[in-house]
Amino acid sequence: MKEIVVISGKGGTGKTSITASLAYLGGEDLIVADCDVDAADMHLLLSPDFGNPEEFYSGELAVINQDVCIQCGKCQEVCRFDAISVVNNQYFVDSLGCEGCGYCARVCPAEAITNERPGVGQVFVSNIRTGSAMVHARLNIGADNSGKLVAKVKKDAKSLAESKNKTAVLVDGSPGLGCPVVSSLSGANFVVLVTESTVSGIHDLKRVYELVEKFGIKAGCIINKADLNPGVTDKIKGFLDASGIVLLSEIPYNESFTKAMTNGKTIVEYDKELGAIISGSWEQIKELCEI
Repeated sequence: MKEIVVISGKGGTGKTSITASLAYLGGEDLIVADCDVDAADMHLLLSPDFGNPEEFYSGELAVINQDVCIQCGKCQEVCRFDAISVVNNQYFVDSLGCEGCGYCARVCPAEAITNERPGVGQVFVSNIRTGSAMVHARLNIGADNSGKLVAKVKKDAKSLAESKNKTAVLVDGSPGLGCPVVSSLSGANFVVLVTESTVSGIHDLKRVYELVEKFGIKAGCIINKADLNPGVTDKIKGFLDASGIVLLSEIPYNESFTKAMTNGKTIVEYDKELGAIISGSWEQIKELCEI
């Protein structure tokens, strides 16, 4: 069982549209993992049934027991995040401001404050319209994505794929270079880098590949909107060649990407010409991953 991760280094490259297309092409052979939990949107294209919800707890949050609190104010004095306020002579913790450091609990003479693990979201194992399943998450409003939620989504997707004898897990990773991306790459067999023909596109491609290189993972690249700036596209191709990255395909700019998404379809279902290009990329990926 192989693990294929799709990342982009930046948002707006068409990564999720391409990942959903690969999921459609892979059909029942794949388990899909939406690890872009900060801005999850694979559900718009793959129609999950949001099955098997499971609460996810992470981080720490100070909680004041009003029955024990003596209103001395020491907790508010020491809080460096201004997360404790007074309403009607009672002290309350602002959940968005609290960093869970626990200092207020240590100085409380009445031992009225405890640190608790808050629920930050839900994880789902859903049936999707490709005939397979997708593991995905929904963060609560204002909740942090520490990377642990990404690790949970990946772990569950991998376990499901092994139990159902699937050939691969297809992961939609987060944009950027933070903890969620690092967590997405852990254990991967192949990385698909999606970039676009812009100055920021090649800049972020180089940055994210430095990270991929440290993991020692084989990589291929899809250049989206390749005809936007031929000069930049040539530079991207030069970088890929020098770095030993396989050029999987060049996709021209096409408004069908947006139209397909607004119609709830993947691009391979919506546009035959673009669909053929992405199908060719998928065949290359399968060959490179030996699946």
